[in-house]
Amino acid sequence: MLKHNVYLVGPMGAGKSTIGRLLCNELKLDFKDSDKEIEDNCGCNIPWIFDVEGEAGFRDREAAAIEEITSEPGILMATGGGAVLRPENRQFLSSRGTVVYLKTSVEQQLQRTTKDKNRPLLQIDNPKEVLTKLMNERHPLYEEVADITIYTDDRNPRFVVQEILERLKDLSIID
Repeated sequence: MLKHNVYLVGPMGAGKSTIGRLLCNELKLDFKDSDKEIEDNCGCNIPWIFDVEGEAGFRDREAAAIEEITSEPGILMATGGGAVLRPENRQFLSSRGTVVYLKTSVEQQLQRTTKDKNRPLLQIDNPKEVLTKLMNERHPLYEEVADITIYTDDRNPRFVVQEILERLKDLSIID
């Protein structure tokens, strides 16, 4: 039995949405993807928000979504890769649930995101350079907010879910 919410953080391509959907079934929680919630609330996709409002506008919407979602009980949320950039987001995540950092390499991110056109930060000539820069900026923030860190490189999502469940049991988050 789960004692509180679980939030997945990590870079794009770490598997947050895939693992989140599988994990919510095991934990009997409602699944929320902060990016999808933003799109549903706005009525447009993330690339459009970036084009019209810029990254700052998107981050404002993201902060509002995270504040709202983390205030709901019984939630497993997959966050966007940059959700940890704002201190208030990190505070909401760490104070309102258990945070799991899904850690992956830049090489794995490239493999998983190379054909995804819904990632505005990667629509450039050298996505590896961008992913490396983002990892250098964000990794310390993921580490700061994480209660649990799980490596996802070259791993079946079901095995990752089993490891998360074991770690939640070790922390007495679930029975």
